Amino acid sequence: MPRLKDKVAIVTGGTKGIGFGIAEEFVKEGAKVVICGRSRETGTSALSALEQLDGEVLFVACDVGDIDSLEHSIAETVNHFGRLDIYVANAGINDPEKTHFLDITPEQYDKIMDINLRGMFFGGQKAARQMVKQGERGVLINMSSVNAHLALDSQMVYTTSKGAIQQLTKVQAVALAQYNIKVNAIAPGAIDTELMRRVGSDKQLMNTILSRTPMGRIGTPTECGRLAVFLASPDSDFIFGQSIYNDGGRGFQAFPTPGYKTLSDEEYDLFQLLVDQNQ
Repeated sequence: MPRLKDKVAIVTGGTKGIGFGIAEEFVKEGAKVVICGRSRETGTSALSALEQLDGEVLFVACDVGDIDSLEHSIAETVNHFGRLDIYVANAGINDPEKTHFLDITPEQYDKIMDINLRGMFFGGQKAARQMVKQGERGVLINMSSVNAHLALDSQMVYTTSKGAIQQLTKVQAVALAQYNIKVNAIAPGAIDTELMRRVGSDKQLMNTILSRTPMGRIGTPTECGRLAVFLASPDSDFIFGQSIYNDGGRGFQAFPTPGYKTLSDEEYDLFQLLVDQNQ
């Protein structure tokens, strides 16, 4: 039997990248899935792809940085499917500009924190209120990052937000345990997403990432999706307030992997071709 049969799940940022990978695996496991995103065009395309899996899927336009929009997405989910069992707070952004700490503006800070942390905080709160109202078990899954504990000074606000998410996950878990709501986080490393494709355009940086990833490759949204299924299912019911690293070992690799061979021009061109085909 599918592990999430008839469960109702919201996946914020579920129209592409890791979020879409999670939504896809949820549908395969029998869940009724609501994907949320800001772009209706991207949402419609993702909805069409998920419907090919013969699942029950709904797209709701949502900006997680807006409290009213968060409330609307949960209300639409309950109106359509009657309940909410799983809430995946995946939506997040980064600043493409490598701004030094001394030069970061309040506007840059607020833009990232509003989506990555404030949106996750209040989205989880509102989802949990619905779960408590239902009086049954529920699940919150937050999207952190390996950069929660790696000091990436070129992306200071982003890494700060991801570190805060890990503490948020712990305190949410403690606060909601009495209501039988399980809270955990996923902390990915380098995953084949739109953001990673931008990173991958820099061959030197790509080599650096791979040299510090013992598995020697980037991960996939599907691998994140399978982990999310595990955390959403009863199989993980005694895992509590944890951040599970899905990073190929990158988080604990202090120095380049012994014997690591950098990408040749031909290998890098092949990598770029594969990336382009998956866009």
